[in-house]
Amino acid sequence: MASSGNRIDPFSVDFNALRTMVLVFDTGSFSATAERLDVNQSTVSYTVDRLRKAFQDPLFVRQGPGIAATDRCREIVATVREMLEAYQDLSTPRTFAPEEAEGQISLSCNYYERLVILPSLMRLLRTKTPGLTVNVLQAFGSGGQQLKQGESDFLIGPIRFNDGGLYKRRLLTDHYVCIMDPSNPLSEGTIGLDEYLKAPHTVVTYGGNWKSQYVLDLEAKGLSLNQVLGVPSPADLGQILKGTDLIATLPSRMAHMLRDVVVRASPLPSPFDIDLVWTSRTHHSPMHSWVRQQIAEIASGIPPISQ
Repeated sequence: MASSGNRIDPFSVDFNALRTMVLVFDTGSFSATAERLDVNQSTVSYTVDRLRKAFQDPLFVRQGPGIAATDRCREIVATVREMLEAYQDLSTPRTFAPEEAEGQISLSCNYYERLVILPSLMRLLRTKTPGLTVNVLQAFGSGGQQLKQGESDFLIGPIRFNDGGLYKRRLLTDHYVCIMDPSNPLSEGTIGLDEYLKAPHTVVTYGGNWKSQYVLDLEAKGLSLNQVLGVPSPADLGQILKGTDLIATLPSRMAHMLRDVVVRASPLPSPFDIDLVWTSRTHHSPMHSWVRQQIAEIASGIPPISQ
């Protein structure tokens, strides 16, 4: 089939060009797509221009400081995404030998998962798959987007979305407890709800729009904490609480790993689940399937929480 006029033969478009279009759609940026593909921005612009001529549509138009996809582009991307995932599935070997594996996996998670799951996972991978490297991304509230855009292969955490095309496996359940310095008057006995609300709190904000389940439960009841300090990470809480009357609320497994703090039951335990989530992009990959199974087995071997 020959090209006519200014149109490019659609059958001359290759999978790399289609992948570029999907990445521009996901990132909303030519420059971000160029960085992801390790090419010049002019290369991305040239590819999109060819796609515009092939599909006879602008595909992406200027909107304020960024770009927006046309309706036709959204329709094309929905179909192309399935094609790319199907092709990747076809090109993926059906056998996997851990000891011979080479490559990299990317994992989106937060402090909890890095503390509770990642150490055991790395010990296992260094023993069984020394040729496999791991890149860990800070998830915050962007883990789902990182997963969908292909920046990460797995997302581990307390997932609150249920988008189509995602696979999920339950790993752990946990709940919240209170921690404080041993000198704190609340370190002995049971903490009632009124005492809990009045106590001066250090609240871990974690960044982004993420809120811990106990905070959501408080808000649902129309309650709020006496917050005197907000910190982005629980990493230094032991030192922060030392010698003060401050208390903090943390997941039980995380709390019991901290030194020099007293752990007490919270009047608002707010149970939550830790899930492993992935997309159809890696669902049939033998390597990714093997890694998912290792993560699940590690989680199943973590002792149940005692408080």
